[in-house]
Amino acid sequence: MHAELIRSAVSSSAAGRSTVAASWQRSLMLYALDPQSPQRRPRLEPSRISERRERSEALLRVADPAVSRLASLAIEAGSGIFLSDETGMIIDRRTRQADDAVFDLSGLAVGADWSEEAEGTNAIGICLFDGRASMIWRDQHFFARNMPLICIGAPIEAPDATMAGVLNLSSCRSDMTEIQARLTAFAVQETALQISTALFRAEFERHKIITLASDQGNGTALVALDRNELVVGANRAARRSLALSASKLERCPPLSDILPEADRSGANLAAALRSEIIRALKRADGNIAQAARDLGIGRATLYRKMTALGLEWRNPDGC
Repeated sequence: MHAELIRSAVSSSAAGRSTVAASWQRSLMLYALDPQSPQRRPRLEPSRISERRERSEALLRVADPAVSRLASLAIEAGSGIFLSDETGMIIDRRTRQADDAVFDLSGLAVGADWSEEAEGTNAIGICLFDGRASMIWRDQHFFARNMPLICIGAPIEAPDATMAGVLNLSSCRSDMTEIQARLTAFAVQETALQISTALFRAEFERHKIITLASDQGNGTALVALDRNELVVGANRAARRSLALSASKLERCPPLSDILPEADRSGANLAAALRSEIIRALKRADGNIAQAARDLGIGRATLYRKMTALGLEWRNPDGC
C-alpha cells in the first residue's frame, strides 16, 4: 500500500508541488531505492566513526551545550536528539537508556547514514538537500520500515555559509500529536540557529562581529570584520541581505562598500573615518597620493589623519 502511494505520487504532478513528493521521486528514480526494502546500510566501524567525529570536532564541541539543553527537555518524553555531519552521518545521539533499543532498531544510531540517498525521504536527508527545516510525519517517510518515526530536522550552517550538519529530533511514540510535533519543531530550529551562530562566533573569535538588521526572514545576519573594518566573514543571512557573493567576500571589501547607509552597531565618527580611508587605500592599491585625491584632501592631510587613527600603510610604489 505504501509503495503504491509513493509510485502514484511520483507519476502525478505532486512531485512538482510537494517537498515530500519531490523527495519520494528522487528516492525512487535517482537513488533507485525500494520503499519495501527491509535492509539498511551498515553502520560505520568504530574506527571510522572516530575519524568522522574528529573531522567534526568543532561542530561537536560548539553544539554540545545547546544539544544538551534540548535533550534535557526532550528525551524524558521518549524522543531522541541526533546530530549529523554534512553528509547525513549521525555523529552524536542523546536518548534515554530505556529507549536505546527502540532507536537502535529504527537505525538511529551513531555511525548510521541518514542521507536521502541511504534512507530515502527523511528529515535529515531533506534538510541536507533543501537547506531548510523539515518535519517528516510517519508515512511521509520513503521506506515503510521508517513509518513509525516522526522526524524533525533543522540545518546547521557552517561559518562559510555551507552546511555543517543537521540537528534532528525523532520520536517513535504513537501518542505524539501533530500539534505537539510542530511546537517541538520551533525548539529544534531555534537550537540549530544557536549552534550556527556559535560556530560563526567561534570561527571569528579574534574578529569584531556585528549583527545587521534583516527584513528578509533569513535569520540573524552576522558579519565579521578585521581591525581595519574589512569584511572577512559573513553568514548566509548576511550574504543574502547584502547581495554579497563568495567572490566579493574573498576580496575582503570594506564595510562601507557593502553597507554604506546602515547603522554600524554604534561605530563612532573616528571609526567611520578610519573605514573610509582604508577603502580609499584599497581602491588605490595602496597609492597614498591617489587615495588622497579620491578623498578630496592633500597627501599631508591624509598622512596626519592616518597617524591620528593609528593606521599604517605601506605604499607599494614607495610614494
